[in-house]
Amino acid sequence: MNRPGVRWTTEQVLALAPDAASRKAGGRLGTAGPWSETGSSGAGAVWGLCKGSGSRPYQTVVDITGPAYKCSCPSRKFPCKHALGLLLLWAADEKAVERADVPDWAGEWLEGRRKRAEAGPGESGSGKPADPEAARRRAERRAARITAGTTELEQRLADLLRGGLASAERSGYGPWEETAARMVDAQAPGLAGRARELGAIPGSGPGWPVRLLEESALLHLLNAGWQRLDRLPEPLAATVRTRVGLPSPAGGPPVRDHWLVLAQYDTSDGKLITRRIRLYGRETGRPALVLSFGAAGRTPQLGLPVGAVIEAEVTPHEGAGQLRADWGKQFGPPAPIRTPPPGGSTAAAVEAYGAALRDDPWLDSWPVTLSRVIPVPEADGGWQLADADGGSALPLAPAALSRPGPWKLAALSGGSPVTVFGECGHRGFHPLAAWSEDIPGTVPLT
Repeated sequence: MNRPGVRWTTEQVLALAPDAASRKAGGRLGTAGPWSETGSSGAGAVWGLCKGSGSRPYQTVVDITGPAYKCSCPSRKFPCKHALGLLLLWAADEKAVERADVPDWAGEWLEGRRKRAEAGPGESGSGKPADPEAARRRAERRAARITAGTTELEQRLADLLRGGLASAERSGYGPWEETAARMVDAQAPGLAGRARELGAIPGSGPGWPVRLLEESALLHLLNAGWQRLDRLPEPLAATVRTRVGLPSPAGGPPVRDHWLVLAQYDTSDGKLITRRIRLYGRETGRPALVLSFGAAGRTPQLGLPVGAVIEAEVTPHEGAGQLRADWGKQFGPPAPIRTPPPGGSTAAAVEAYGAALRDDPWLDSWPVTLSRVIPVPEADGGWQLADADGGSALPLAPAALSRPGPWKLAALSGGSPVTVFGECGHRGFHPLAAWSEDIPGTVPLT
């Protein structure tokens, strides 16, 4: 149990799954049949032996205060299907996973986690001290390469406008991919990503010339910002550095709060899997974005249960990472969210996104909570979230229409107002979690 008398819901467990295949496979293991020697402790541990294809069962243990997972199976996913199955069994059947003494094989891993947490970061390594002068020279060389990259990009944009936007469809994706590769060589991954996005726009559907012009203007603005970096105020300069692709360090004192875990989802570029975890501080009223990464084929290790509130510290990043934060020390186990974060109207959501754009013109979206909205289907297959009082409405982003979120929202609402958390951006609203007055708990929409 994560605290006396409280267990996670099935939805919270499934929200931890790294992909749909793991969710399905974990569901098949969420019954008592394949499990033996299961147990749980008052300190937040759940364990069990799962029968597999071999002669020895898989040893699976979960520290739900993290959460963190350990399994003897060869899977490279976190959590694996066995950890998901164990958590589903624990969440659904209290008698199947009762209080018990921790077995030695699980206790060793749990004790190791406890000792590492007490040691704190940086105390277990013995690396050589950094050379400030060498670091300064490396930074100068990288800055020079990025400056050369922005100059090349400006020439590429000038050629595009000189030849006309229509020529971009004839030339295809290849030239932009070559440009992106050179931006990678220049150690400017942010510029490389924007170059690839430009190459994918021509011929991508109605209105693509307008989108191409908009994205070209934003890239030109970023190039100009880098080339005039020394003349920008520091907050904006930090934003430009981050958008170009320089690391955004975590700085300042940690912020301790009861953090509501509102959403968690993964994206992949073929080489790297990025996990985004959206948080909201109950006392500070502060949103935060925690990122976790995994190489291709490996899911990120950090995962938090959606719909839980956790007392913990986060350390904010600078610049465009003003919402981004590093997950730090936890001070207690997760507990269910009792009430959703405070929200507003659809018009207020657009205003909040507009205000955020003043500080970061390259911002794709901003986290907002909509109160008392009703999902409404459109004749062309789209969806809107309309204020219950009829004041205004927000269209759902095209990317959200291919996911089950709109239909989950419609089922949850049943024509009545609901509260919805999501990301409001220039392409519309992407719903991530919802709450209804008639149904307890958080409903993930990812």
